[in-house]
Order: sequence, then structure tokens, then C-alpha cells
Amino acid sequence: MMNEVYKCVCERLQDLPRVANELLQHIGDSRIVLLDGGMGAGKTTLVKHLCEALMVTDNVTSPTFTIVNEYATKSGEPVYHFDLYRLEKESEALDFGMEDYLCSGHYCFIEWPEKAPNLLSEDAVKIKIDVDNQERTFKLLV
Repeated sequence: MMNEVYKCVCERLQDLPRVANELLQHIGDSRIVLLDGGMGAGKTTLVKHLCEALMVTDNVTSPTFTIVNEYATKSGEPVYHFDLYRLEKESEALDFGMEDYLCSGHYCFIEWPEKAPNLLSEDAVKIKIDVDNQERTFKLLV
């Protein structure tokens, strides 16, 4: 069972940079970050702001069709962004080498993690995004 360690209600997109910084502070040493939210909840938008906070220099886009995007920070460290929505079987994640990414020690932001539950480590953290009208609630679970 995961415990909530941070919660924030966000009504404006302008608040997302602050929310991303606060989430990263509370994540601690974990580098596997699962994003839980329905279609259109803002998972990719949050990843963009998390990457900005990590000083990613690349353009952050949805990896819907590529499944994984790799970005570089100012210091040259990679950050990985997964969108597993299109996977039909968990074995497809093995086929593109997801385990290697997850064991790299670098940040891995994973949208639709429920598509590959057996590949994800127990030390992963989850950001749950709930939407109510224009208001979004972000909960960090560890």
C-alpha cells in the first residue's frame, strides 16, 4: 500500500512549475515515477514541467507513438519519458528494452504504468492526478 506524502490542488496552468518543483523535492531518491490519471488529465503536461525543473534542454513531447522519448539535461544526464498506452501486452515493453531504462538510475516518467505492472519496481513512486472541472489534484504516493 502506498502512502500519500504530498498533495496539491492546482487551478491554473501557471502553478505547474511550482507543483513540479515541489513534487521533485518530495520524490527523494526514487527515479521511477508512475503517472496515474485518465485520458486528458495532464500527465504529459506535468512531465514537461518536471523536465523543466530538471533542466532538460530538449523539447518534451508525448511519446504516444514512439513509446519512449529520451531527453538530455544541461549536465547531459538522460531523462526517459514513457507512454505505455498503446501496448497490448506487457511483453512488448520487454521487446524495446524497458528494463534497461528502469535500471539505469536515471529519471523514468511513465504514463499508463498499469500496462506493464510486473516490470515496475516496488520503490517506484506514483503521482496520481485527479481532475474536477478545471481543478487538478496531484497526490504523490510512496
